[in-house]
Amino acid sequence: MNVKKIGILITLGGLFLTACTNDDGISGPLGAYDDGLLILNQGNFGGGNSSISYWSNDFSTFELNAFGSVNPSVPLGDTAQDVGFYGDKAYVVVNLSNTIQVVNRYTLEHLTTISTGLSNPRYIAFSNGNAYVTNWGDAENDQDDYIAVLNLNSNTVTTTIPVAEGPERILEHNNKLYVAHMGGYNFGNTISVIQTGSNAVTSIEVGDVPNSMVLVNNDLYVLCGGKPSWVEEPATETSGSLVQVNLSTNTVTSALPFLVENHPSNLVVFESKFYFTVNSDIFSKIIDANTIPSTPIFSTTAQGIYGVYSFAIANNKIFVGDVADYNSNGKVYVYSLSGTLENQQIVGVIPGGFYFN
Repeated sequence: MNVKKIGILITLGGLFLTACTNDDGISGPLGAYDDGLLILNQGNFGGGNSSISYWSNDFSTFELNAFGSVNPSVPLGDTAQDVGFYGDKAYVVVNLSNTIQVVNRYTLEHLTTISTGLSNPRYIAFSNGNAYVTNWGDAENDQDDYIAVLNLNSNTVTTTIPVAEGPERILEHNNKLYVAHMGGYNFGNTISVIQTGSNAVTSIEVGDVPNSMVLVNNDLYVLCGGKPSWVEEPATETSGSLVQVNLSTNTVTSALPFLVENHPSNLVVFESKFYFTVNSDIFSKIIDANTIPSTPIFSTTAQGIYGVYSFAIANNKIFVGDVADYNSNGKVYVYSLSGTLENQQIVGVIPGGFYFN
């Protein structure tokens, strides 16, 4: 389970090719788990029951614990946080275990475990043969957070880049890394910009609690949740915002505020629109529109969802992860873009992210 005190995180899924051509020129699936969706189930914090479920693109095939079926003697670990695809490999970041499990993304065959150089790892991105992994270090120490630079040939951490407290989501664009600082056990309000060649770090102030980011052309859009209503004094609740950053100048060009009582998360871009969630509601916004919509496309309350935990859009469908009571198996719901419920499936404990093969 996510140990942050400041809100619900999601993991954003990426779209990848569903079929490729092998060396013999034959086109077809690359493994049993090609042409479908991998669902990362975080499991209970301290429970060691992280898992990966598989659901085919046509929804005809589902496997609750696909990783465990392929690797019966290799536990995935404790509190799986994120998955990154690089070539034919999937890198599974496992937070409490302080490991990265490297598997074939199409067969889920376990290849190796990276277990050194990581301390409270969170999210992963890739650039020029390296992986970059956000790490909290000691969550109660606001001075030891860093980005681990992982050589993908040797599977070793070659260096670390100190950054501000609470690095979470990380994106790569044009040999630069963009890191959202939600703040760990506190409340952050910055994006770190890292040059991958020199590892030099600069900072951009955005809104309070940046929780998700997307790239549109040469702009970075950052969804900031704002400080929650239960924040302790002397801090006070703040509004969320959608912040636009020009990546040529690393300057904020616009910031659209939400109502103070609305704390958005799960920013996704699909075709010409942004999609995001507020509690149990799903919203969309035309990218260039200069106002935040006040009416959702639809609500997930009919499915008993208190707050959307994980969220993705692919193949003209919206995927929503429901954690239920955080202890028993969660559910994944599939909706049309207009909000019609089309499918649902019981998955593992705390479905935390969607990754499309």
